[in-house]
Amino acid sequence: MDWHELEKKKVTELREMAKEEAGVEGTTGLSKDQLVATLAKALGIERPHLVASGINKSDIKKKIKTLRVEVKQALEAKDRQLVRKKRRQIHRLKRRIHRAAHLTH
Repeated sequence: MDWHELEKKKVTELREMAKEEAGVEGTTGLSKDQLVATLAKALGIERPHLVASGINKSDIKKKIKTLRVEVKQALEAKDRQLVRKKRRQIHRLKRRIHRAAHLTH
């Protein structure tokens, strides 16, 4: 069983699993997210996280930081076209990171 299967289950099923399989008590006051987290911890299931592959994420983030400084300067200069252009560049770079990201499990 993995994290995604736990998240698909109903809260009542999760509470039953916590009592029977993991021996966790006091689950009545927990929300679904908390139940999934405690149950996964008790069962030794790791939470998946996003990993960006195929790109150099740190270089893109450096570019975004420099673009943000340029946006600030353009705002002070009241150059709306330059602000729009730089914000679009930031958006495209963020989308590149998001497209390259995938779950580890």
